[in-house]
Amino acid sequence: MADSATTRTLNVGVIGYGLSATIFHIPFITITPTLRLHSILQRNPSESKQSAPRDHPNIKHFTSLDQFLADADLDLVVITTPPQTHFPFAQQALQAGKHIFVEKPFVPSVAEAETLISIAKAKGRLICVYQNRRWDSDFLTVQKLLADGKTLGRIVEFETHFDRFRLQKPVNWKASLGMDQGGSALYDLGTHLIDQVYVLFGMPRGVFATFANQLDGVLSGPQQPDLTPDSITVQLFYDNGLVVFVRSAVASAEVHQPRFRIRGTKGSYRKTGLDSQEPQLKSGMKTSDASFGREAPEWNGWLTTVDDNGNLHEQECPNVEPETYRKIYALFGEALIRNSEEDVPVPASQARDVLRIIEAAKESAKTRRQIDLS
Repeated sequence: MADSATTRTLNVGVIGYGLSATIFHIPFITITPTLRLHSILQRNPSESKQSAPRDHPNIKHFTSLDQFLADADLDLVVITTPPQTHFPFAQQALQAGKHIFVEKPFVPSVAEAETLISIAKAKGRLICVYQNRRWDSDFLTVQKLLADGKTLGRIVEFETHFDRFRLQKPVNWKASLGMDQGGSALYDLGTHLIDQVYVLFGMPRGVFATFANQLDGVLSGPQQPDLTPDSITVQLFYDNGLVVFVRSAVASAEVHQPRFRIRGTKGSYRKTGLDSQEPQLKSGMKTSDASFGREAPEWNGWLTTVDDNGNLHEQECPNVEPETYRKIYALFGEALIRNSEEDVPVPASQARDVLRIIEAAKESAKTRRQIDLS
């Protein structure tokens, strides 16, 4: 394998060659010193507008998973295909002795996550889940505000949004994939939001959720047990009295879409607009560009604090210096070189915990009752 003491690099193979691979993974693999793009598995490159052999002529290309995994030089497999394929591909890659990096959502169920964790442990391989939005600049700013415990005081309410105005239904695989296969707004954008809450506050005590198809005007409940939502509202309750609201909607006609609203005993913070990295990458901006990951001042957050006399003071709160999505690959590359599970930036065990919250939300939306996780 390529992780020798002399080269200190790992050979990376990517399964899939769609938006995820071309925008969110390959650009970062190619700039990570510990990694080398080695191969791509694309089932039908000749039938695709995006042809991996054409775009990357100097690496290996495969159309068969068995042949791809049989390559002894392959160290790390990056799975960028739709969610229902994650478990079988990950399972086969681990059994072939490869480390794996899996797009979110990790897998559709806690049971599947547990199975992959067990296989990885038995094989001595590492799993990382691509929760890249832990490196959104606005989220890093929130982390900093909460870390000192002084600026906002004890947090009593935390609201996180991923809202859009999209009245057209998707036409790709997202249009037909049910929640049992890792589809819906809950597993797509909801996974990002719940993962960020988990990073900040850990596992909640209870979960209450409402799902909706805003485009069809349908709510979840006992009469709609198999609803695949395009919009979600999830409440998470913590023992210290904190209440978290996780919201994603498709019928939100806002110029400045809400992102964060945080209320504490000493102040509050509000932020609109989404992190800039995804649109920048889609527009063709290079990760080396000085503007990458930076937002215009008009999207600055606002911080309100309370002085000793009870007076309120409001000020702009720009994002912290961006670390960008380069960080998740850099950290995982270093963890792989050291073969250190403790250093994996988003371990499978954390993704499994997020799936526990997701499964509780699904049960709550179906039964219209709060689910206890304590």
